[in-house]
Amino acid sequence: MDEDLLVLLDSPILRWEVLNTRDGVHEINKNRGITGEFFNLYQELRLYPTKFFEYTRMPLSTFDYILSKISPKITKEDTNFRKSIRPEEKLFITLRFLSTGTGFRALAYSFRMGKSTIASIVHETCRVLWTELVPIHMPIPTEQRLKDIAEDFEATWNFPHCIGAIDGKHCEIKNPPKSGSAHWCYKKRNSIVMQAVADAKRKFVAVEVGGRGKQSDGGTFIASTLYKLIEKNKYKIPMPKRLPNSDVIAPYVLVGDEAYPLKHYLMRPYPERVLNNERKCFNIRLSTARQTIECVFGILTRKW
Repeated sequence: MDEDLLVLLDSPILRWEVLNTRDGVHEINKNRGITGEFFNLYQELRLYPTKFFEYTRMPLSTFDYILSKISPKITKEDTNFRKSIRPEEKLFITLRFLSTGTGFRALAYSFRMGKSTIASIVHETCRVLWTELVPIHMPIPTEQRLKDIAEDFEATWNFPHCIGAIDGKHCEIKNPPKSGSAHWCYKKRNSIVMQAVADAKRKFVAVEVGGRGKQSDGGTFIASTLYKLIEKNKYKIPMPKRLPNSDVIAPYVLVGDEAYPLKHYLMRPYPERVLNNERKCFNIRLSTARQTIECVFGILTRKW
C-alpha cells in the first residue's frame, strides 16, 4: 500500500483493517466456515423441523423443493482463489432477510460476509425465485381455473360469477434518487404498490409489483399488465352466463373497492349518494367477497 495513504489513516484500527483486507476478505470473515451463522445453524436446524420453520418461515420440505428449483440458476463454480457460496446458503440468507427485515449490514456480520455480498445474494436469489417459480405456481389462469374460482366464491362468500378480488398494497421504500415525489403516497411515506388478485381460498392468482406510491389503485390497475391482458382478451375470462336461480345473464367479474373503475369485467360498490336498501345489500355482499384480498395481504405481511 502507498505510504502516503497510510499517513492519512490516523486511526491505528482503521490502518489495521486496511492492511488486512488486501485480498478482498476482511479478517473477521475469513473463518466464515466456522463462525458464520449458516455453518453453525443450518444442519442443526434441519434436525428440528419446528425450529427450522420458525427460522425460515417455511417447512423443511418447502425449503428443499424451492432449493431444487432454483439451485441450478444460483450455483457458481469454484475458482482457484476461493470457493463459491453454496445455493442452500444463499437461499438461507435470503429467507432470513425476507422473514425478519434485518439490514444487509447486520446480516453481513452474522453470516461473516461483506455487506455488498449479502446484497448481491438477496437480489440474485429473489430474481431467480420470481423467474423460476411464478410460471409454475402463478401462471396466467385458464378459463376453467377462473370458473373454478367463481364456483368457490359463490359457495363460500355467496357472490356468483366472481373470478377474484383485486386490491393494491403500499410497500414502504426509501425514495430512489432523483425520483421526486413519484413514490410519495397518502400514508405520508414513500412506497411502491403491489397489486394482486386473490381467489376465494385466500391465495394469490396474480401479482404485480412496481406501481408508484402516488398512483391511485385505479391508476395502478390501468397501468398494469393485468389490465392489458384483459383488454387484449389474453386473460381468459369466461363468457357471460345466467345467474343461479335467475334468468339474468351476467358477466364474470373481478371485485374491487371504490378506487377502481367500473368495467364489464370489474365490479365496484355503489356510491354512497345513490344507495337504497337493495344496493346496500349488494355492497355488503361485494365487500364480503372482497375481503379475501385483504386477508391475503394480512397473511403476507405477518409472515414476511
